[in-house]
Amino acid sequence: MGDNATLTSAKKAKQDEFYTQYADIQTEMNAYLEYDLAVFRGKTILLPCDDPEWSNFTRYFAENFSLLGLKKLISTSYSPEAKTAKYGSLFEYAASQDEATPKNERGKIFVLDHDVRGDGKVNFEDIKWTYLKGDGDFRSDEVRRLRDEADVIITNPPFSLFREFLAWIMEADKQFSIIGNRNAITYKEVFPLIKENKIWLDNPFVRGAGYFKSSMEVDKSLSYYNSHDYREGYIRVPGVRWFTNIEHGRRHQPLQLMTMADNVKYSRHKEVKGVGYQKYDNYDAIEVPFTDAIPSDYGGVMGVPISFLDKYCPEQFEIFGATESEGKGFSCGLWSLTSGVAQPMIGGKRIYKRIFIRKRRG
Repeated sequence: MGDNATLTSAKKAKQDEFYTQYADIQTEMNAYLEYDLAVFRGKTILLPCDDPEWSNFTRYFAENFSLLGLKKLISTSYSPEAKTAKYGSLFEYAASQDEATPKNERGKIFVLDHDVRGDGKVNFEDIKWTYLKGDGDFRSDEVRRLRDEADVIITNPPFSLFREFLAWIMEADKQFSIIGNRNAITYKEVFPLIKENKIWLDNPFVRGAGYFKSSMEVDKSLSYYNSHDYREGYIRVPGVRWFTNIEHGRRHQPLQLMTMADNVKYSRHKEVKGVGYQKYDNYDAIEVPFTDAIPSDYGGVMGVPISFLDKYCPEQFEIFGATESEGKGFSCGLWSLTSGVAQPMIGGKRIYKRIFIRKRRG
């Protein structure tokens, strides 16, 4: 099943708000902490788009508030009764500190910033919550003000709103770590940011797919349901990645590659071994079908799979362009203007989306 099939089905069913597993969040945050142990120290973190009552984002940062040296944790949700949860709340509390009668259309805000109980620890029991004035939509003025107060924004936004949510973050020039589908790489709102090294990718999920807990009933007739992959209460989403502008050490590790001649002799890929590298019909670049088949000694432009970005080292390669499918100009003149096909072609056969790279000189 393709990456898009899951997301398209989920969007149509309005079931694209999934809850991220604690282990996946911890793994990603550890990547930043390994690079800079003080990365979150003294920072205000905003967790929008995840209901704090169920969100493992809230759980992770509340549990590690003191260890990370946070200044403040803010977590918001969209409409308290918009979802019917299938599993227990992370919190047990009696009532909101807001005495006004709660309304179904109002979101919630949870704030953690000091030891309320006076027991020398800052954790879940010190969280204060109340109802927002509005529904908690991240585009509202109310949540926008919280965004402007924050230093770092971390969440799993609705996949159907990924472009708009990323633009919302970039507008405020904040550090962030969010989950999206790898196909977003070639969106016209996203690719220029990756090309200019303003955002990058980190951990792909285990075996290329994320399992997200869903508070909604899984419709087994939809294309994202697969009986072989199904886990009770979870939805499997292939091709998900972390998009971020927070530094981590793995993105500065150069790929260990063979020369072009050695790849032709020894590559484990039949598309390269004994065959060599073919040039596109309609792009001025050679086709490199696998990241580990990138030749170390080729100085021209190469078309590589978008999965290359999982291992992209900006000191080793520069991103030159991408296929033309979402806005002219991505290929930086590599595409033949006489071609009526946006995808790269070899022998008249279309090739899937490609990122164009070249080796850095010097």
